[in-house]
Order: sequence, then structure tokens, then C-alpha cells
Amino acid sequence: MHIPLLQDILVLLGFSVVIVFVLQRLKLPSIIGFLLTGVVIGPYGLSLINAVEQVEILSEVGVILLLFVIGMELSIKQLVSIKRTVFIGGFLQVGLTVLVAGLVYYFLGNSWNEAVFVGFLFSLSSTAIVLKTLQDRQEISAPHARNALAILIFQDIIVVPMMLITPMIAGESTNIGMSILSLLIKSGVVLAITYVSARYVVPKLMHAVAKTNSKELFLLVTITLCFAVAFLTSEIGLSLALGAFIAGLIVSESEYSHQATSIILPFRELFTSFFFVSVGMLLDLSFFLSNIPVILLLVLVVFVVKSSIAATAVAILKYPARTALLTGLSLFQVGEFAFILSKVGIQYNLLSVQTNQYFLSVSIVSMILTPFVIIFSEKIAGRFMGISKKLGLEKTVASDNNIEEIAKAKLENHLVIIGYGINGSNLAKAAASSNIPFIVIEMNAETVRREKRKGLPIIFGDATQDHILEAVHLSTARAVVIAISDNFGTQTIIKNIRSQSDSLFLVVRTRYVKETSELLALGADDVIPEEFETSIQIFAHILQNFLVPESDIEQLVEKVRADNYQLFKGELKRPKTYRPNNLADFNITCLRMSADSNKFLGEPLDELHLRFEYGINILGIKRKNEMLESIQPTEVLKQGDILYIQGSQSQIEQFRKMIN
Repeated sequence: MHIPLLQDILVLLGFSVVIVFVLQRLKLPSIIGFLLTGVVIGPYGLSLINAVEQVEILSEVGVILLLFVIGMELSIKQLVSIKRTVFIGGFLQVGLTVLVAGLVYYFLGNSWNEAVFVGFLFSLSSTAIVLKTLQDRQEISAPHARNALAILIFQDIIVVPMMLITPMIAGESTNIGMSILSLLIKSGVVLAITYVSARYVVPKLMHAVAKTNSKELFLLVTITLCFAVAFLTSEIGLSLALGAFIAGLIVSESEYSHQATSIILPFRELFTSFFFVSVGMLLDLSFFLSNIPVILLLVLVVFVVKSSIAATAVAILKYPARTALLTGLSLFQVGEFAFILSKVGIQYNLLSVQTNQYFLSVSIVSMILTPFVIIFSEKIAGRFMGISKKLGLEKTVASDNNIEEIAKAKLENHLVIIGYGINGSNLAKAAASSNIPFIVIEMNAETVRREKRKGLPIIFGDATQDHILEAVHLSTARAVVIAISDNFGTQTIIKNIRSQSDSLFLVVRTRYVKETSELLALGADDVIPEEFETSIQIFAHILQNFLVPESDIEQLVEKVRADNYQLFKGELKRPKTYRPNNLADFNITCLRMSADSNKFLGEPLDELHLRFEYGINILGIKRKNEMLESIQPTEVLKQGDILYIQGSQSQIEQFRKMIN
């Protein structure tokens, strides 16, 4: 039996493997490989794909799974925390882009309704490419990534009213008012269902499924929830991607979201590759090559205009200039939902065939460039900030209103905490409990507002800027802790700190040990990588369980840290300075006498012969919150007693089964 779709999938995957492999050797993002694969095998390339529509359907599944996973990695609480960026930032970005693009197109001699529609097209960015690239770079929780996500959510919502308004601006007589009212009512119903499901229904459902210990059932329920919510939102006129994102948020409220994410990831990677390939297949190579100067010029204009508008929208919300710039650079491209909207425009004669080809070419080229722009966005933003500093514009960027108040205060011999995430907040609590004076620098405006109400000494600002560091009296500080996830930003902060003070103690938290050497070289006194510090804590607990002396454990830990974690980088071998004797072949643990009847209850210890018959020594008994440390031979075991015992692992396990 010949199945055309199977042949097309084989061609698609085969070319993808080759092209992505080559690009990986060149250290280029895999997304570029998928897009180039689409260009090569598409109808305007080698024409190797026949079932184009079926491939597009598979690509939709990829977008659904991508947004589903992103939703699971967030939570409704986190989403609420960026609501201002969603509605205000999103509205400003879309509104200003429509205005600017529409005016330019209008003054080029086109009608006002065509100009407005072209503004609609260029206001949308690529949710799939931006979020996939940020996820691959592990930046999805960074401030600029959260802002980009918020604006993309608004774009996914606003594309539906755009599609409803398009017939009206084309002069078609449709009851647009009733359509919008119906959409608002349906959206309200979806939000209500989302809240109830996330709060009451899904956590209980996932718990019941998890209790069955069936991986197949867990996978089926997770996939069903994803597609059910996506289908529901699609039926009321919203996008499938938005529905999948909402489904992810629902699942994120249960304690099983991490397991759900792990089983979805392989499917997401496969189907999102179909999406990027399908986008590449839209590029008309002959048209592109014959008009390449004009297309590249348009791409440059789109890059500058859209990046500037998105950055301005974020800056208006009082985010630091660097965060605003990084957000703008992430959203410069034209997105996939604009392709759907363009088909509606062609249907109502708002977009000519030639204009549509220019639009598709500019869009796809901007998508191909997106991973590169995001990769180099830190350097671009840093270069821009450097120019602003030379021009004296550094202090015009968004900053906290109480910086001047902090600057006037007399702070000395204090601690400066940069970043108020989990590590920063824990450090602040420890400093407060120890009466150590401290000041916090944070770039999340909502966090600053909330914590300031609680009386926390915190200012809003970007620590990569010199005047922010000056405002917290860096020159008189005793120590600084950098607890942010942005490695490039961390490097900039270290340089700025060392340009002002060489004597203060500087501790840096980083995610990966590979970053430690460079940070130390820049001037950090101590770098704590999360991935290896976690390993240290784990093996320290394991060594304690094996009854290794505490002094030996401390010696090994100090050796690992002193050697910059070389123990974890090299082959499996013991450090020469640590040669433990043979490990003890017994364990010390505690067991509860939970059974209401067994042969040990009510019997004196001297008649049980525990050491002789079972190899067990009782070291202590805890009974009703009272510890019995001096155990007499006549002591009787009772139900509910907690026994502290010594023995080999096999003997302890055998004894546990007998008493429970």
C-alpha cells in the first residue's frame, strides 16, 4: 500500500537530519535548519513534498504542543504577575506598529483600508520561533523573555478581532458588533472554565490518574487535556495556540506538571520541526532572488521599526533600558499568524498578489534571522547602552523613584543583593535575621512595589548601569552578591563593580560550572554554580549515610570547591588527598512500630534476642515525644514506638517487614 504522506514525512525528516546536523557542527540553531529544509524541499525549491496541506496540519500540532509546554512551565499566578505587560505593553506594541506601518503604506500611495490591514500584518510576531529560541537558550524565565511572552499572548488574542474587523474595513456589510460581543462572552466562559478546572478539577483528575501508575494513561490524559482546551478555544474563534497555552496553565496548577512536561517534550520536538519546515516551504525562491535588494531593505526597516516600538512599549512600563531593548530585539520578526490573516486580506482584495509575495519573503527572512538576533541581542543591547552612556543618556532610562532617597541615606559596611529571586530573597531574610544592613536591586517592577510595601530596602533599576550601583553606595559596601540568571548581564555587572571598588567581597551565583572560570577572571571572589553545589549537598548526605567521618566529608567538600569542581569534570576517581578506610557495613536508621499486633509487641527486650536472631541493636526508643536513651533489658516495645536501630541493610529490611 502506497501512502503519499508517509513518503513526504520521510523526505522531510531525511533532509532535516542532514541539514540540522551540518548546522549543529557549525554551532547554528536547529530552527535555521528546519526553515532551510522547508525552502529546499518545498514547492518553490526541489518540489519534493506533495501533501503540503497534511504537513501544515502536522505543523499546527507542533505549535499546540509548544504552547502547551510553555503554559505548564508557568502558572496562573505568574501569568497574573505580568498582566500589565500583556494588556498595556501588548496594546502599545500592536497599536503603535499598526499606526506606523499603516502610515508608511498609506503615504506610498495606497488606500487607508489597505494601509490599516498591512499594519495588522506587521504588528504580529512569531510566537513559536521566539519562545522556542528562548527556551533552547534557557532564558524563558528572564525578564525580557517574560515581557516577550506577555506581548505575544496579547497578539494571539488580538488576531481574532483583526480577522473580524477585516471584512468591515474592506467595505463588506457584516454585523461586526454582534460578532465581537459574542466573542467576548465566549472568552469569559473559557476563562471561567480555565479557573475552575485549574483550581478544582484537573489536580484531582491528575492525582487519580497518577495513582494507577500507568504511564500510558497519564500520557493519554495529558494529551487529551491539551487538545480538548485547544479545540474549545478554536470553536469560539480564538487560536489553537492560545487554547494550548491555557491548557498548559491548567495542568501547571497540579503537582504533576513536571511529569506531564517530560512526557510531552519528545512529541513537541518532532511536531514543531514540521511547523518550521512548513514555514520555509512558503518562500518563493525565484521571487526572492529577483527582488533580493528590496526585500533585504524591507527586512532592515522592519527590524529597526518593530524593535524600537516593542522596546518603547516595555520602557513605558518602567522596565530598565536593557530589558526593553532585549524584548524589542526578540519581537522584530513578522509572525505565523500574519500568514493566516493575509489569506483573509487576499479574499477581501486588501492585499495584492505581488504585495503578498513581498510580505511572505520579508516575514520568512525575518523568521530565519530571529535566532541569530536573539543570540547576539546581549551584545547589541550592550553596544547600544555603551553609546547611550557616552552621549549622557544613561540616566534617562527607567529607574525607581526612590533611588535619590536611597542615595541620600548613609549606608556603609552593608550588603548589596542584586536580584530578588529565590536566592536573593533567601539571602535577604538571612541578612535581616542577623541584623546585617542590606539593600536590594531588582528589575521586576511588580516585585519591587510589593516588597517595598513590606518595608524591604529595595530599589528598581538595572545593575549594569553605573549610576544604579552608585545609588546603593557601592564604594562603602562590604560585600555584593549577584543572584541573577543572566550570564552576560552578570559579566557586565562584575566589570562595573570592579571599576568602582577592588576591595569589596563579590560573590556570584551562576547556573553552570563552565561559566565560573570567566567570572572569576573578571573579578568575582567566589562563584557558586547551582548544578555542582546541588551535587555537593547530595554526596555529602550520602557520605553521612555511609557513616563517613564528618571531618573527612568536610575535607572532601573543601577539596572539590578549591579545585573549581574538577572532581565532577574529569573521570571517575578519588582525590589523592582523600583515602577513606573501608566503609562501615552497617546502617543506623529508625523504624516505627505501626502494626497493632506482632510477636515483638508487649515482650521484654531480653526475651526477644534481637541481636542474636536478627542482627539488630536498639540504640534508642522514642515514645510519645519522649526519647528513651538508656534502654533496659526489661523494656517492652509498644505500638507507635519509634526505634533507632543499628544493623546491616538486609537485616534492617527484614526486621522492618516483621514489625509492620
